This record gives sequence, structure tokens and C-alpha cells, in this order.
Amino acid sequence: MQAWRVHRNGEPREVMRLEEVPEPVAGPGELLLRVRAAGVNFPDALLCRGRYQVRPPLPFTPGVELCGEVLAAGDGVRARAGARVLATAALPAGGFAEHTVVPAAAVLPAPDSLDDAQTAALHIGYQTGWFGLHRRARLQAGETLLVHAAAGGVGSAAVQLGKAAGATVIGVVGGQDKARTARELGCDVVIDRRADDVVAAVKEATAGRGADVVYDPVGGDAFTQSTKCVAFEGRIVVVGFASGVIPSAALNHALIKNYAILGLHWGLYNTHDPAAVRACHDELTKLAAQGAVSPLVSERVPLAGAADAVQRVADGATTGRVVVVPGLVADTRKEGVVDTREERGAGAAGGGTRGEGEAR
Repeated sequence: MQAWRVHRNGEPREVMRLEEVPEPVAGPGELLLRVRAAGVNFPDALLCRGRYQVRPPLPFTPGVELCGEVLAAGDGVRARAGARVLATAALPAGGFAEHTVVPAAAVLPAPDSLDDAQTAALHIGYQTGWFGLHRRARLQAGETLLVHAAAGGVGSAAVQLGKAAGATVIGVVGGQDKARTARELGCDVVIDRRADDVVAAVKEATAGRGADVVYDPVGGDAFTQSTKCVAFEGRIVVVGFASGVIPSAALNHALIKNYAILGLHWGLYNTHDPAAVRACHDELTKLAAQGAVSPLVSERVPLAGAADAVQRVADGATTGRVVVVPGLVADTRKEGVVDTREERGAGAAGGGTRGEGEAR
């Protein structure tokens, strides 16, 4: 089968190689899956660079979340062949491959209301958003939520979850195209950091009070701006550092302004409280069925396009979530154009045409 593998650390486009590798076999406690779709996440780029908190042995296959179809079960596992599931990959066996094996404990049922690409995009970003906004920040209806990188894969999930919770959402983006996306997502106020003074704009939008909750997957200058426009008893949720700059918090400033800085490493819940992860998935499934959340899949790319997709996500050149779909085939008539036709049978069980117009 084909799988992308990383043999040395570096930029994704340089170190990811599409190779023919042996078919994996499900061991005890594992499931063998046909990969129907795998979301591209910023951690995939960090893994390639060797800068993620987890460093799998080389060579490894990136792709930390996926929607798959059960092909076989290892010893001690009961599963229905053909079932459509959502899973967190267990590196070094990631999702950018035709088949992969995953721990059965990391598998959740795929929502019937979402297609394969949307299902793959529902997991890490939305789980992170839900835990960040509800479990850590205790966001309340009527409060103001400020989301940095609001048009990105992580930020767009937080915007939708904030609106579903009854919050007024302010989205910060970089550029007019991303501003348009943020408005379409439902942001009540959109701030273009390239053209606007973020702090002044937040204060103007909140009549000087500031944001009750700040969701920050960016770090760097975004965190500094957040400390200047967070409300009394506000909460800043630190999700990541897509800017590449890890800020140092001035705790005297937090004391004087009476705000909280909350760290969120969602992956730890899989170890410390897996029941909470499952309960969150049930809630997300319900919200998806109601139409309250709908993963913004901006691109569906074939397996051959995975390295380029990871690089573009790393460079901040995408909106929403880019998803690798092994069943797609590249249109060789025009360079860079993706043909959204799937392999025969891949559209069954929720993998059909829902959202096809988003892929170009």
C-alpha cells in the first residue's frame, strides 16, 4: 500500500515521502482501518520538524486524526467490519496512508450527519475547542469570546462552538479573504490584524469592557494583545503557538488586571479522563446533527497531495481544515486542480457529496 513517511526532520514538503510499504496487521487491542479521510493539522507540521511534544521514532507516517472504515480487528477487540469510525492515530502509524492500525480505545463512531472529510475534521479541533471553552474557561451565554486565527482549522471550530453556546464572538484574522470566511462562520465582529488595531477594535466592540474569554492558538503578539483587551475576571485559553513564538506571561499583569491564563493540552484527557472525551464526542455529534456546528473543510486533496497540504497549513496559507482523501484522484489536465470524484463505493455510509462544492 501507499503511505507517506518521514525519515528525517525538516519542512514537510522536503521530508515527507510517498512510499510503497507493507500492509499493516491489527495486533491485540487494535483495529485495521481503510483510511477514508485524514485531517491536516498544525501538529503534523511540528512532527515533521521534530518540534512537537511527542516525537515518534523515525520513520513515521503523519496524520493525527482520521475517518476510517473497519477492515479487521485484532485479538480482544469486537468490531463490525465496514463500520465507519473516527480515530486518533497512534504514531508512528498515522493517517496519511491507504490503511492504518489504531488502538480500539481511540475509536469513536462517525456521525451520520457528516461526510468522511467533515468527520475527520470534527475530532481534534472541535474537542480542543469544547474542552477549552467549556471545561477550562466555563464560557457562559451572553459573554464575549475573542478567537484568534478565527478562519483557521482550530479557530473556526471555536467560533462555531462559541456561537452554539450563546456567546458574542469576535474573530481575529489576517487578510480580507479570511475576514470573509470568519463572517460566514458567524463571527459577530471581525478584526483584520493586518489593517486594524486589535486591542482598540476589541475595546470598541465591547464598550471598553474587553473579552470575557480569549481563545488563542497563535501565541506571540496575539497573546500580548489578548492581555491588553481581556475583561475583568476574563480567561485566556492558551491552545498553541502557531506563530512559532511562545510568549512569557507577566504574572504581575494578570494579578493587576484580575484575569486567568488557562493552559489546554487536549491529548492529556485521553489518558486522564477518556470518559470525558467520549462525552464530548457525543455532544459534538448532537451539535452536528442539529447543524449548530459544521466543520469548515476548505479543501479535499488526494493522498499524493498530502505533503503540499501539510506545508501550506504550516505556512498559514489555508482557511478552515484541509483534508486528505485517499479515494480522490488528481486531475492531470490542470496542475494544482483536484478532481473531487471518489473511488467507486467510497461515497457510501456518509461519504457522499455533502460539501463537495468546497473543494476546487
